[in-house]
Amino acid sequence: MTLDHVTPRRGQTAYDRRDNLVLCCPACNAQKADQPFLAFLLARRARAASLLRYGEHLSPMLLQLAREIAGPEASARASRLADPDYPYAD
Repeated sequence: MTLDHVTPRRGQTAYDRRDNLVLCCPACNAQKADQPFLAFLLARRARAASLLRYGEHLSPMLLQLAREIAGPEASARASRLADPDYPYAD
């Protein structure tokens, strides 16, 4: 695991605040490099779908953007997986 800057630091130490750091695998950290988060997210639909599945703690605005990027099938799948009774619903 590595620490990634959500907002690229570009040499500024103010970006080393806790609210700007997230855990990230080395491969994803290298792929994101110094891109802004939204540019990284927009690059692939699969990333937006993962954000829908694992990002329930994120802001509604960001989740809505991820839904639009991921598409209706990924959004429906994320909703099903978020249901605590799935796949055991009556």
